[in-house]
Amino acid sequence: MPRKVYVLDILVVVDLESTCWRQKPPKGQQNEIIEIGICTLDIKSGERLEKESILVKPARSKVSKFCTTLTTLTQQQVDEGVPFGEACSYIREKYNTPVRTWASYGDYDRTMFQQQCMDFGVEYPFGDRHVNVKNIFALIHGLEQEVSMKRALEMREMEMHGTHHRGHDDAWNTAALMAELLLLRRQAQP
Repeated sequence: MPRKVYVLDILVVVDLESTCWRQKPPKGQQNEIIEIGICTLDIKSGERLEKESILVKPARSKVSKFCTTLTTLTQQQVDEGVPFGEACSYIREKYNTPVRTWASYGDYDRTMFQQQCMDFGVEYPFGDRHVNVKNIFALIHGLEQEVSMKRALEMREMEMHGTHHRGHDDAWNTAALMAELLLLRRQAQP
């Protein structure tokens, strides 16, 4: 079997928003992805190239008032989204994700994608190279525990852009943090 060749030009930064409730989900409902935010980051320049929001039509839950308050997403908006399998195919094709490294702020996005792909019998859109920016941030800064994305931006004296808890905006901000971490790493090299 030929060895997989990875492309290290672009980092695909992903942030998910999922259905959520203030308490437990209503009977018969469970968390599922309703938005996939993507920001591409040029590895060499540290420049964020584009951001995109893919709305996903939920199949096994409804958007609660709490979820709308948190994300600004409404049931009507996500009802106009694409099926989850279609979103995965689109990501795989547009961003060449099977051979590119992808990143998210924390591990929730990776595990949620894996679980939902398994639940729906959908091909996982990513390769096996995932960067947990939240973990790397804590390691590089010598923190005793991981911090929220908002706190990480404050620590780096960086402005949060867009609406917090919207996928495309959170992906944009996570990509900015990752660009900073790459710059720190380059500056530390002899």
